[in-house]
Amino acid sequence: MSPQIDEKVEPIFQEVLKRNPGEVEFHQAVREVLESLGPVLVKHPEFADRKIIERICEPERQIIFRVPWQDDNGNVHINRGFRVEFNSSLGPFKGGLRFHPSVYLGIIKFLGFEQIFKNSLTGLPIGGGKGGSDFDPKGKSDNEIMRFCQSFMTELYRHLGEHTDVPAGDIGVGGREIGYMFGQYKRITNRYEPGVLTGKGLDWGGSLVRTEATGYGATFFVDAMLKVRKEAFDGKICSVSGSGNVAIYTIEKIHQLGGKCITCSDSNGVIYHEKGLDLNLIKQLKEVERRRIEDYAKYHKDAKYIPNGNIWEIPCQVAMPSATQNEINGKDAATLVKNGVIAVGEGANMPTTPEGVKVFLEANIAYGPGKAANAGGVATSALEMQQNACRDAWTFEYTEQRLAQIMKNIHDTCYQTAEEYGTPGNYVNGANIAGFIKVAKAMVAHGLI
Repeated sequence: MSPQIDEKVEPIFQEVLKRNPGEVEFHQAVREVLESLGPVLVKHPEFADRKIIERICEPERQIIFRVPWQDDNGNVHINRGFRVEFNSSLGPFKGGLRFHPSVYLGIIKFLGFEQIFKNSLTGLPIGGGKGGSDFDPKGKSDNEIMRFCQSFMTELYRHLGEHTDVPAGDIGVGGREIGYMFGQYKRITNRYEPGVLTGKGLDWGGSLVRTEATGYGATFFVDAMLKVRKEAFDGKICSVSGSGNVAIYTIEKIHQLGGKCITCSDSNGVIYHEKGLDLNLIKQLKEVERRRIEDYAKYHKDAKYIPNGNIWEIPCQVAMPSATQNEINGKDAATLVKNGVIAVGEGANMPTTPEGVKVFLEANIAYGPGKAANAGGVATSALEMQQNACRDAWTFEYTEQRLAQIMKNIHDTCYQTAEEYGTPGNYVNGANIAGFIKVAKAMVAHGLI
């Protein structure tokens, strides 16, 4: 049966639709959380009295600005920049910046809304926000990307601060882009404020494990789900979509835990390597040479490249969608279940459509939603902020240990909350309810603001 929004919550959702027309990803993210909240209002009537859900669905601040920049031929381009500061009840706004042509306000709001609950689940003092631009970094020179980042930060800097709003990277924004933005922030403000951006280079305030954190964290989360079911990664056939930062380090950690990854992808197509992916080659192609994933097949003749292929049609036991939103639809989910998938862990944000989620829940597989499973990235960003605040640098081993413990805590919190609210094993309800309650209690405590 498809989840229904409780009758007390339905009018709130209708108002969200009316106030935010055309923002379909935002509507999807809000609905997915609201479907879990009926039982919470029964237990906590004060949340309804104080209109907590209505307030949580309305960002504290939405910033949209013009980003003019010049390419290497002297041509002027205009992009649009965004920062949605969604909720600061638990700490400064925290969330990545996405540079991709698909970016518009609805995408940023969906990501920012998810970020509120994800950040809450980490147990660390960070609020939720998100930003980005419709700028496409693909095919641009380093100098063009630098000029764009400097122009972007020339407006954004006035809204940031280590106690106010702390961005990080997301799709299209890695260490290079963070470096250019940090340099411009420092230049404009005349302050070396390392805690204002995370995902920094290791030589100037970055944290070990930050690069690996989202992929490692998602794998730790799935490992915990498997252990509850008396299973493990060891010997499992795994599919990972994407070939960016999240996918690469998901593959790395799965290999370390004894699993075998056979697929990865980019926006052009899919690589299927039955004997197991060559991770060093993927790193060389994507992190160093910035090439397309189809070139993998030039080095491994036994690997198959499928242009515009559907990665989820290839049978696997563990699926880790790590590319972008809504990449698994209902049909894909049914195919995965039919082919014997036992666990799905979302490295990307909202990569499964509502129809797909329904298929996974009804099949009773271990399904870890993004706001829980991919919280490792932002958790390690918060650890980077801690190191910056005390002018310290931790070892890789210590930071990874902290990350592993945070992910286990998130898993246990979701698992226990799902049980407490009458839906054992349903990590969607567990994540939504646990994330919401913590933020809601803080909002009640802070009064009507």
